[in-house]
Amino acid sequence: MAAPGDLLTRLPSRPGTYALLLFLPAPTRIEVGRLGTFDAPPGLYVYVGSARGSGGLVARIARHLRHPKPLRWHIDFLRARARPVTVWWAEGTERKECVWAGTLTRMPGARIPIPGFGASDCRCSAHLIHFAAMPDRETFARAIGEPVQEVQFDG
Repeated sequence: MAAPGDLLTRLPSRPGTYALLLFLPAPTRIEVGRLGTFDAPPGLYVYVGSARGSGGLVARIARHLRHPKPLRWHIDFLRARARPVTVWWAEGTERKECVWAGTLTRMPGARIPIPGFGASDCRCSAHLIHFAAMPDRETFARAIGEPVQEVQFDG
């Protein structure tokens, strides 16, 4: 397990797709900007996104881990309440976050807790998937047909 600061040495500064896994310990009412207010059940939340800008994956994940910060994106509202557990990623310039989100929604135990979350620029039902227990990264990687790297952190 790595501390969040160790991600700078473990994540590439190249573009890619990622899944940030967050743990919410108790039922929580969360206001998500213009999406509205939602009752979020406890468990694991997997947020899928892409990092194609300056600094690549390490810059995007580092922003997600900063706390507190201005609440700008949908994930910022959840991140203010939930603890980061791990991040999965794969390098590449191709847009794959919709494929990743769709694959995750078909995994056992998956459900979409907040329709439209993280998917304002696509036709996906959401880029946030809830699981009562940790989804299996290897099963996910096989389903998308590519290797997926992981860094777990303690805090």
